[in-house]
Amino acid sequence: MSGVALEPVLHHTLRQSSPNIPRIKHRKSVPFSVNFSSRSVKIGGSLSLSFFKPNKSLSVTTCSATSTSTLPKTSESTDVIYSETFQLTRVEKAEGQICVRLNQGKDVDHWQLTVGCSLPGKWVLHWGVHYVGDTGSEWDQPPSEMRPPGSIAVKDYAIETPLRKSSGSEDGECLHEVNIDFNCNSKITAINFVLKDEETGSWYQHKGRDFVVPLVEYPRDHDNVVGAKRGFDFWPGTFGKLSKVLLKDEGPQPNAEGSVAASAGSTHANRLLEGFYEELPLVKKVPLCNTLTVTVRKSPESAKKLVYLETDLPGDVVVHWGVCRDGNKKWELLAAPLPPDTEIFKNKALRTRLQIKKDGSGAEGFFTLEKEITGFPFVLKLNDGTWLNNKGDDYFIPLPATQEENLSQEKEASISTGSPSGSVTTDEKPSIEDQEVAPTTYTDGIIKEIRNIVTDISSEKKWKTKSKETQESILHEIERLAAEAYSIFRSSSTTFLEEAVQEAEEVEPTITIRSATGSGYEILCQGFNWESHKSGRWYLELQEKAAELSSLGFTVIWLPPPTESVSPEGYMPKDLYNLNSRYGTIDELKAVVKTFHQVGIKVLGDVVLNHRCAHYKNQNGIWNVFGGRLNWDDRAIVADDPHFQGRGNKSSGDNFHAAPNIDHSQDFVRKDLKEWLGWLRKDIGYDGWRLDFVRGFWGGYVKDYIDATQPYFAVGEYWDSLSYTYGEMEYNQDAHRQRIIDWINAAGGSAGAFDVTTKGILHAVSVYSFIRVFLQYFWNVVSGWTTNVIAPQVLERCEYWRLSDPKGKPPGVIGWWPSRAITFIENHDTGSTQGHWRFPGGKEMQGYAYILTHPGTPSVFYDHLFSHYQPEISALISLRNKKKISCRSIVKIVKAERDVYAAVIDGKVAMKIGPGYYEPPSGAQHWSVAVEGRDYKVWEAL
Repeated sequence: MSGVALEPVLHHTLRQSSPNIPRIKHRKSVPFSVNFSSRSVKIGGSLSLSFFKPNKSLSVTTCSATSTSTLPKTSESTDVIYSETFQLTRVEKAEGQICVRLNQGKDVDHWQLTVGCSLPGKWVLHWGVHYVGDTGSEWDQPPSEMRPPGSIAVKDYAIETPLRKSSGSEDGECLHEVNIDFNCNSKITAINFVLKDEETGSWYQHKGRDFVVPLVEYPRDHDNVVGAKRGFDFWPGTFGKLSKVLLKDEGPQPNAEGSVAASAGSTHANRLLEGFYEELPLVKKVPLCNTLTVTVRKSPESAKKLVYLETDLPGDVVVHWGVCRDGNKKWELLAAPLPPDTEIFKNKALRTRLQIKKDGSGAEGFFTLEKEITGFPFVLKLNDGTWLNNKGDDYFIPLPATQEENLSQEKEASISTGSPSGSVTTDEKPSIEDQEVAPTTYTDGIIKEIRNIVTDISSEKKWKTKSKETQESILHEIERLAAEAYSIFRSSSTTFLEEAVQEAEEVEPTITIRSATGSGYEILCQGFNWESHKSGRWYLELQEKAAELSSLGFTVIWLPPPTESVSPEGYMPKDLYNLNSRYGTIDELKAVVKTFHQVGIKVLGDVVLNHRCAHYKNQNGIWNVFGGRLNWDDRAIVADDPHFQGRGNKSSGDNFHAAPNIDHSQDFVRKDLKEWLGWLRKDIGYDGWRLDFVRGFWGGYVKDYIDATQPYFAVGEYWDSLSYTYGEMEYNQDAHRQRIIDWINAAGGSAGAFDVTTKGILHAVSVYSFIRVFLQYFWNVVSGWTTNVIAPQVLERCEYWRLSDPKGKPPGVIGWWPSRAITFIENHDTGSTQGHWRFPGGKEMQGYAYILTHPGTPSVFYDHLFSHYQPEISALISLRNKKKISCRSIVKIVKAERDVYAAVIDGKVAMKIGPGYYEPPSGAQHWSVAVEGRDYKVWEAL
């Protein structure tokens, strides 16, 4: 589900004896403004509620039609030398409110929960309940008498009820609401819900989690409770728990599974309900589609070229553009005279405002360019600050030479060769050997260098005698040469004779070098969170976001586990060939993969190879007999896991005790898994793998699976604890990153690994000092002391010096093997509703400023992307793509002190994080601020 953070705007609670709370009144919504005028409404006696009245009503439209270009009739159609229409996908935001009201019904036993929404749309309430004794976060379905008309059961755990237009809505207003009636003497302890807009497929949560309306008074540590009183426990996480200890909270205690379950007694003893009314801001993203048509003509009066841009985008549209010469794509400024309404931007680009069409249907503009101009690069900027580009890159319009220019160039070339009459007289064609001698010789030299290095290290004894620095240098040299050869392959378009191809197929290469980390310029998006399964149609929702993700610059998306699973999240797989899961059907999975391919995004499947849940018990009552197409017996289970009585060999890694651990040393297991992975590649269309819990089995088996499936991209989750001393993270984390490097080596370098080391160190630069100071503050309170210096201390205690290792390199995996490091700051385990290792709040953009400017392959978490962080993340991705920062880029750390870290990457990007000061030196190289935010700043070289 798309995690939309919602903060309370209005919150009042009333005792049961208070008058009924008024019906939800609709406020007209504002699409792009937060300037509200307020008025007060009296309730009962002196209590007043402030309602917000926006300045104007919302008008949201979507566009799917393609406009027809109408060019000025300056010449015949034969003068058109280039024409193309681009689809423009953008998102507008509309602001409104989610309104929640709990009110007493006809008597003290009957109550009514009302949920409303002030924005237009096809709204559905996706909801469920908790009963007495329930543990965990799973929902149950409510009794039938509690379900409003029109409700539909979703499998066995939820209800979907459409919101209806309120009878109290004024003309032109659109308030949708649903009423849920219940008896407070039932065994229901809480009502949980999320809101879904079926028009866009978006889900709206409360601070990244379900909305929870508790019906009994037991303590809730989470901040997603609606209508709850706030007291001393307003601090989340560690501090909230500490405050409960200090106040000697006597509420129910967690059970053995870590969840709070309401006792049967508390159901009635604590059932003193309070009515409330609460409004929470809602931001709805409306996808819109427009077109841009670019036509290039030859000027009838001169040799110049006329570029005509036409779009149906509404409002002011600014073209941010330049020109290219000599066939390259480097932006240059056009010499005067410039088109009307054109200004020079930072001496590196031009900005021209398009003219509004006479009929108001869009905008258009003309650009007259000299004949030597070979390219017209540009991007568009709208009046709300939105930038539109071509799937993460600049639009680039090639300006081909006209027929007359080609003839003139051919004539000049022929004269320069001494051919009579300006024509080529020889009938001989240059031989293929002559054409390819230079590139063939060059690439053969690269291959020879690689083979020499590999031969040198092929002896294990020789390899072990080399120092660690020498080993690192050799590996980096191999990567450099492989990358160079790959770039030659990508940039060339050689046509081979059929005989040459057949001959090449007969020659078996002595070594295959493959990176499994893509092109080196990949940007990964984790396309789900821990709650995504609850919608039952996650694939369909992602499919609707494909174009948007592509426009943001992502090249790879990581989808959730696809198989049937005992746990709804997918990480307890059962029948591997059954791909009908809580996320959607197999057909929906194929459709979303196809859609991502259409927009240029590769797709990773999340495959769980370490363990598998059994279908049946054996004669001893142990769950270790599998069903489905892979109907293994207990020989497929490792022998040293006491819970499942396996008859295989001992495990080659760490055991995962919640399910039978698979014995990958068995030939039949590896054969079946390779066939299954091959089926996923061929039939479903996956381009690569995210490998779950690879600590559980030897990396050599991973290499076997990679070799069998040849993925474009693969990454393993090798996660263990960093090094600590008395609870304090150690400065030197070489042992931790070495374990990750060892796994990558065991896998033959065929897959990357998540850079857990870098995430942990990014945590430490601020969070530990904060905890120390805050615990001291609570100790002072308990001891009767007072202090006014907590805030300055928290801000001053920084540890950014940790981001440089003793050799002046990045301290994570990116410092040793950057091309195999997948950097991240959050995922479905660390963040989302699990929060096992949540990134420090308010510091997220510092983390992204680091990983999106540094080498390695950065991964962006879904919850962060679809939040208020999106504009900043998008700007960083755009800069990374623009400056061609890759997984092998070079980092020069220029500052790593208490309160600031700064680095220069590839000499093209400079960055700093932390409250301390840093500016790149002004000398021969000039720098311009590209992105900045709270305690971070990024520059680009001009």
